[in-house]
Amino acid sequence: MTLAVPLAGSLSACNKGQPDTKFAHVKPGDMPVGGEWTGVYYSQTYGYLHLVKEGDTISGKWRTTAGDAWGEMSGKVTGDLYKYEWTEHKIGMVGPSATSKGRGYFRYTEPKEGEAHVIKGEWGLGQDETGQSWEAVKQQNMRPDPDSVIPDEVERRGVGGGWDEGQQPAGGGEDSGGGEGSGGGEPEAPLE
Repeated sequence: MTLAVPLAGSLSACNKGQPDTKFAHVKPGDMPVGGEWTGVYYSQTYGYLHLVKEGDTISGKWRTTAGDAWGEMSGKVTGDLYKYEWTEHKIGMVGPSATSKGRGYFRYTEPKEGEAHVIKGEWGLGQDETGQSWEAVKQQNMRPDPDSVIPDEVERRGVGGGWDEGQQPAGGGEDSGGGEGSGGGEPEAPLE
Protein backbone atom coordinates (compact mmCIF):
# COMPACT_ATOMS: atom_id res chain seq x y z
CA MET A 1 0.00 0.00 0.00
CA THR A 2 2.88 2.35 0.61
CA LEU A 3 3.60 2.76 -3.11
CA ALA A 4 0.26 4.44 -3.89
CA VAL A 5 0.34 7.02 -1.11
CA PRO A 6 2.35 9.68 -3.02
CA LEU A 7 -0.40 9.74 -5.64
CA ALA A 8 -3.13 10.32 -3.07
CA GLY A 9 -2.58 14.06 -2.75
CA SER A 10 -2.39 14.68 -6.48
CA LEU A 11 -5.52 12.63 -7.20
CA SER A 12 -7.61 14.32 -4.54
CA ALA A 13 -6.57 17.74 -5.82
CA CYS A 14 -8.18 16.93 -9.19
CA ASN A 15 -11.58 16.24 -7.58
CA LYS A 16 -12.01 19.33 -5.42
CA GLY A 17 -15.54 19.38 -4.09
CA GLN A 18 -16.61 16.39 -6.20
CA PRO A 19 -16.99 13.19 -4.23
CA ASP A 20 -16.10 10.45 -6.72
CA THR A 21 -15.98 7.56 -4.29
CA LYS A 22 -15.09 4.25 -5.93
CA PHE A 23 -17.22 1.38 -4.65
CA ALA A 24 -16.53 -2.32 -5.10
CA HIS A 25 -19.48 -3.79 -6.96
CA VAL A 26 -19.12 -7.30 -5.55
CA LYS A 27 -21.70 -9.63 -4.04
CA PRO A 28 -21.04 -12.37 -1.51
CA GLY A 29 -21.07 -16.00 -2.54
CA ASP A 30 -20.66 -19.31 -0.78
CA MET A 31 -17.43 -20.08 1.01
CA PRO A 32 -15.40 -22.84 -0.73
CA VAL A 33 -15.71 -26.25 0.95
CA GLY A 34 -13.12 -26.43 3.73
CA GLY A 35 -12.45 -22.70 3.51
CA GLU A 36 -11.73 -20.76 6.69
CA TRP A 37 -10.97 -17.03 6.90
CA THR A 38 -8.81 -17.28 10.03
CA GLY A 39 -5.22 -17.78 8.93
CA VAL A 40 -2.03 -16.22 7.62
CA TYR A 41 -1.83 -15.06 4.00
CA TYR A 42 1.29 -14.05 2.06
CA SER A 43 1.72 -11.43 -0.64
CA GLN A 44 5.08 -10.47 -2.20
CA THR A 45 4.24 -6.78 -1.72
CA TYR A 46 2.25 -6.65 1.50
CA GLY A 47 3.98 -9.47 3.38
CA TYR A 48 2.18 -11.66 5.90
CA LEU A 49 -1.44 -10.76 6.64
CA HIS A 50 -2.78 -12.29 9.85
CA LEU A 51 -6.60 -12.60 9.86
CA VAL A 52 -8.81 -13.68 12.76
CA LYS A 53 -12.55 -14.27 12.31
CA GLU A 54 -14.93 -13.96 15.25
CA GLY A 55 -18.61 -14.25 14.40
CA ASP A 56 -19.29 -12.10 11.34
CA THR A 57 -16.27 -9.82 11.87
CA ILE A 58 -12.65 -10.21 10.85
CA SER A 59 -9.70 -8.27 12.15
CA GLY A 60 -6.20 -8.45 10.82
CA LYS A 61 -2.74 -6.94 10.73
CA TRP A 62 0.11 -7.01 8.24
CA ARG A 63 3.64 -5.76 7.74
CA THR A 64 4.97 -4.97 4.28
CA THR A 65 7.67 -7.21 2.85
CA ALA A 66 10.02 -4.20 2.76
CA GLY A 67 9.40 -3.76 6.50
CA ASP A 68 8.72 -0.03 6.13
CA ALA A 69 5.06 -0.09 7.19
CA TRP A 70 2.50 -2.11 9.13
CA GLY A 71 -1.25 -1.97 9.06
CA GLU A 72 -4.47 -3.08 10.62
CA MET A 73 -7.91 -3.83 9.23
CA SER A 74 -11.33 -4.81 10.45
CA GLY A 75 -14.72 -5.35 8.90
CA LYS A 76 -17.66 -7.64 8.22
CA VAL A 77 -17.66 -10.93 6.38
CA THR A 78 -20.52 -12.56 4.49
CA GLY A 79 -19.72 -15.93 2.94
CA ASP A 80 -16.69 -15.55 0.70
CA LEU A 81 -16.65 -11.72 0.86
CA TYR A 82 -14.84 -9.61 3.46
CA LYS A 83 -15.27 -5.80 3.36
CA TYR A 84 -12.94 -3.85 5.63
CA GLU A 85 -11.51 -0.51 6.67
CA TRP A 86 -7.73 -0.28 7.00
CA THR A 87 -5.05 1.95 8.51
CA GLU A 88 -1.37 1.74 7.59
CA HIS A 89 1.47 3.22 9.67
CA LYS A 90 4.86 4.11 8.17
CA ILE A 91 7.62 2.98 10.51
CA GLY A 92 9.89 5.81 11.67
CA MET A 93 7.63 8.62 10.40
CA VAL A 94 5.56 11.14 12.33
CA GLY A 95 2.96 13.66 11.25
CA PRO A 96 0.00 13.47 8.88
CA SER A 97 1.83 11.52 6.16
CA ALA A 98 2.81 8.77 8.62
CA THR A 99 -0.66 7.20 8.47
CA SER A 100 -2.88 6.26 5.53
CA LYS A 101 -6.48 5.05 5.71
CA GLY A 102 -8.95 3.51 3.37
CA ARG A 103 -11.31 0.66 2.58
CA GLY A 104 -11.19 -2.55 0.64
CA TYR A 105 -12.48 -6.06 0.12
CA PHE A 106 -11.26 -9.62 -0.29
CA ARG A 107 -12.94 -12.60 -1.91
CA TYR A 108 -11.92 -16.02 -0.55
CA THR A 109 -11.16 -18.48 -3.37
CA GLU A 110 -9.86 -21.97 -4.00
CA PRO A 111 -8.25 -21.80 -7.47
CA LYS A 112 -8.36 -25.58 -8.00
CA GLU A 113 -9.36 -28.38 -5.69
CA GLY A 114 -6.45 -29.30 -3.45
CA GLU A 115 -4.49 -26.09 -4.14
CA ALA A 116 -3.73 -23.45 -1.55
CA HIS A 117 -6.61 -21.06 -0.94
CA VAL A 118 -6.20 -17.46 -2.10
CA ILE A 119 -7.79 -14.16 -1.16
CA LYS A 120 -8.17 -11.65 -3.99
CA GLY A 121 -9.38 -8.10 -3.72
CA GLU A 122 -8.70 -4.42 -3.90
CA TRP A 123 -8.06 -1.52 -1.57
CA GLY A 124 -8.56 2.20 -1.96
CA LEU A 125 -7.58 5.37 -0.15
CA GLY A 126 -10.05 7.37 1.94
CA GLN A 127 -13.62 6.30 1.20
CA ASP A 128 -12.64 4.38 -1.94
CA GLU A 129 -12.99 0.59 -1.84
CA THR A 130 -11.02 0.00 -5.04
CA GLY A 131 -7.91 1.24 -6.77
CA GLN A 132 -5.07 -1.20 -6.06
CA SER A 133 -5.16 -4.99 -6.19
CA TRP A 134 -4.13 -7.24 -3.31
CA GLU A 135 -3.81 -10.99 -3.69
CA ALA A 136 -2.40 -13.31 -1.04
CA VAL A 137 -1.94 -17.07 -0.65
CA LYS A 138 -3.06 -18.81 2.54
CA GLN A 139 -0.11 -20.37 4.36
CA GLN A 140 -0.35 -23.93 5.62
CA ASN A 141 0.51 -24.70 9.24
CA MET A 142 0.83 -21.05 10.32
CA ARG A 143 -1.33 -19.72 13.13
CA PRO A 144 -2.26 -16.05 13.01
CA ASP A 145 -0.41 -13.81 15.47
CA PRO A 146 -1.57 -10.31 14.51
CA ASP A 147 0.56 -8.51 17.10
CA SER A 148 3.75 -10.04 15.68
CA VAL A 149 3.76 -7.46 12.87
CA ILE A 150 3.79 -4.43 15.19
CA PRO A 151 7.25 -2.85 15.36
CA ASP A 152 9.23 -3.04 18.56
CA GLU A 153 10.24 0.10 20.47
CA VAL A 154 13.51 0.52 18.54
CA GLU A 155 11.70 0.62 15.19
CA ARG A 156 8.96 2.97 16.45
CA ARG A 157 11.50 5.55 17.56
CA GLY A 158 12.42 6.60 14.06
CA VAL A 159 15.54 8.51 13.13
CA GLY A 160 17.50 10.35 15.79
CA GLY A 161 17.27 10.17 19.54
CA GLY A 162 18.84 7.57 21.73
CA TRP A 163 22.18 9.41 21.79
CA ASP A 164 22.65 8.83 25.50
CA GLU A 165 21.27 5.30 25.76
CA GLY A 166 23.66 2.73 27.11
CA GLN A 167 26.04 5.35 28.51
CA GLN A 168 27.54 4.57 31.89
CA PRO A 169 27.83 7.41 34.39
CA ALA A 170 31.35 8.84 34.67
CA GLY A 171 33.40 6.90 37.20
CA GLY A 172 30.84 4.07 37.52
CA GLY A 173 29.59 1.05 35.73
CA GLU A 174 31.00 -2.38 35.13
CA ASP A 175 34.28 -1.41 33.47
CA SER A 176 35.26 1.52 35.69
CA GLY A 177 37.50 -0.53 37.96
CA GLY A 178 35.76 0.72 41.10
CA GLY A 179 33.53 -1.05 43.56
CA GLU A 180 33.96 -3.62 46.28
CA GLY A 181 37.04 -5.78 46.20
CA SER A 182 38.72 -3.69 43.54
CA GLY A 183 41.78 -2.86 45.57
CA GLY A 184 42.77 -0.22 48.05
CA GLY A 185 42.84 3.47 47.80
CA GLU A 186 40.94 6.27 49.32
CA PRO A 187 37.38 6.94 48.15
CA GLU A 188 37.14 9.86 45.76
CA ALA A 189 36.08 13.18 47.21
CA PRO A 190 32.80 14.59 45.91
CA LEU A 191 33.03 17.35 43.30
CA GLU A 192 32.39 20.84 44.55
